[in-house]
Amino acid sequence: MSSATPESVLPRHIDPRKFAKQGVSVEGSIDLKELDRLVPLLATNKGSLYAELIFGVDEQGTRNLTGHATAEVEMVCQRCLEAAPQSIHMSLNLAMIWSDDKAEHLPKPWDPWIVGEGATDIYQIVEDELILSLPIVAYHSEECVPEELFSSGDKSSERGLASHKKLGEQEQQTNKPNPFQVLEQLKGSLGDVSDNTEPETRK
Repeated sequence: MSSATPESVLPRHIDPRKFAKQGVSVEGSIDLKELDRLVPLLATNKGSLYAELIFGVDEQGTRNLTGHATAEVEMVCQRCLEAAPQSIHMSLNLAMIWSDDKAEHLPKPWDPWIVGEGATDIYQIVEDELILSLPIVAYHSEECVPEELFSSGDKSSERGLASHKKLGEQEQQTNKPNPFQVLEQLKGSLGDVSDNTEPETRK
């Protein structure tokens, strides 16, 4: 049973236990401005999230929430520091439990979702999953900074080492004595010794 159309807003407050027992499914969109904990992680609050959520009970009697959601958000590009669009896709596979103790005994692939009696803010659950799905760092898909102005530390180090090596070679060539100059100096030294030595007189 579906209680929403793709163009509608996702209902915010629902009774998850009741929905699971009745096998209710809901779908709709959420304006990112409604997600207070998410917005500080983004470059802007522009964008929306669309979710399809299915409540049910599995063969073991575990009440659960499954489904998927997609979101278009803008995060800070770590190259140019401008807003970079990001498409986020996530899946939900949550088992409803009543306390932390139950979480240790959940079989795979369920993730724990502690629910209480009565209505629950479903936006908080979707927001949690979206935050976990955000990339650690964001970049524009296209080149946003000229290559010569942006390089990794490894490339910069390689260029620095190459420049240092070239400079060292130039210094060695500058300080290296010319072999012909050495010969001229040696010849001059021998000439001086010869001039200062008197010939031996035979007796």
